[in-house]
Amino acid sequence: MRFGRFGFTYRFLPSKTHFRIMTPNYESWSKDELIARLRDLETKKHAKPTHSPTSKKPFHFSSHPKRKIAIKFCYSGWEYNGLAYQNGPTPLPTVEDVLFKAFVKARLVDETGGLDGCGWEKCGRTDRGVSAAGQVVSLWARSALPAETSSKVTSSPSSEEDLPAEDTPQNTSLQSSTRHELRYVSILNRVLPPTIRVLAWSPISPDFSARFNCKHRHYKYFFTSHGLDVSLMQSAANHLVGEHDFRNLCKLDPGKQITNFHRCVVRAQINPVSPESDGDNRVYVFDLVGSAFLYHQVRHIMAVLFLVGTGLEQPSIISALMNVCHAESNSLPESQLPVVDRKPEYQMADALPLMLWDCAYADSDVTWQTDDDGTESGNDSDLYHQLHSIHQRSLIHTVLDKHFFTAATQYHSPPPQYFPFSQTGLTPHTLPRSNLGREPVLGVPLGAGTYKRSAKYTPLLERKRLDHVDVANERWRIGRGSKYSKQKTPDDGIE
Repeated sequence: MRFGRFGFTYRFLPSKTHFRIMTPNYESWSKDELIARLRDLETKKHAKPTHSPTSKKPFHFSSHPKRKIAIKFCYSGWEYNGLAYQNGPTPLPTVEDVLFKAFVKARLVDETGGLDGCGWEKCGRTDRGVSAAGQVVSLWARSALPAETSSKVTSSPSSEEDLPAEDTPQNTSLQSSTRHELRYVSILNRVLPPTIRVLAWSPISPDFSARFNCKHRHYKYFFTSHGLDVSLMQSAANHLVGEHDFRNLCKLDPGKQITNFHRCVVRAQINPVSPESDGDNRVYVFDLVGSAFLYHQVRHIMAVLFLVGTGLEQPSIISALMNVCHAESNSLPESQLPVVDRKPEYQMADALPLMLWDCAYADSDVTWQTDDDGTESGNDSDLYHQLHSIHQRSLIHTVLDKHFFTAATQYHSPPPQYFPFSQTGLTPHTLPRSNLGREPVLGVPLGAGTYKRSAKYTPLLERKRLDHVDVANERWRIGRGSKYSKQKTPDDGIE
């Protein structure tokens, strides 16, 4: 053993290795040697590496072909602050923000362009708490098409006018095979949270719009029959079919400056979901299909249907709320219907049971496909097992909650059941008082086990009315609207 320079000890070995560097013997070092050692370490610490084997190469989107695609996906609405991307902070993330970040992380779109840069369009907006099983967005995304096929779709236009007619790419779902295309479903689901799942994708033409190409939108609202006469609710729902003015069956937002409230409902049907043996807790679904819907329209309709189901309102209340002017009143067989040109105050139904079930398109517009490779261990199989596991777990939660409720009924008696009036024979004026002489409290259902409790019920047509739509719109234009427009007046001189 011998000491080397800077006090390192060397041990000679009998093997082919001549020596091994051991721990420095700092006790034998001089002050100058210690200072020199510290400076040497500092130099190495701050030295910039000439190359890093793990450094990522820059990704240039311009060198990759693009194509326009549509994706169909589902999400759990209670986990998000609605679908639409918001500029400001939100209590919960939005679905669009999480989905767009997944596209960016997978390098399918360029983050610098934002939603507008990739031509992002959604079919239907859902608000906080509302879920979707068949939501659709369309956008330009990176493609793995061969050069001869992708040459027609190598750039995403900022607008439809930017594409010359001779360069307009045709619908790739009709002209080329997608067998060697990127596995969009698998790629996105790997980086998305389990509360958002991409179900399928479709190649689409450059002028396709997820919003404007949609033929109809199908909403589902789930509820139980507890305290409700479902047949009366269906009678009321029948009045919804056709084109009507729904200003009294939606949320009025002057900021949107809507003046046309006519919408066409194709189908309004209530169907059972669970077996008849469930009795008073049988689950039903309200299927509402239409070309387009107003803000919170489905939840307002359900709130009124609940009032009809309890017996607090008659089925004709739907027709009355859609009778907004004398002209429409005179054209109806029931000319005695009152004119309701201003919306009465009432609370809309809960958001949890509402789902955007489907967005329908022409077969010539979309060809939905997955990443199925024909094997049991494929990515499609993984998605199936994921959603099946979630469903199985929710069934167990339902059974557990039912047993909690059963255990409580052993010690706590149910309150008096007043609804539905069609079965109890009661009316708002014949409700019995309690044993202590107290007035009864009505629990008007709002969906998902929520209730609006009150000792007195005021019929809808006798309630306070909101301002007329024209008055509310004008007040907004003069007030907040004028301030908003002044902030956005850089183009005043442009014709």
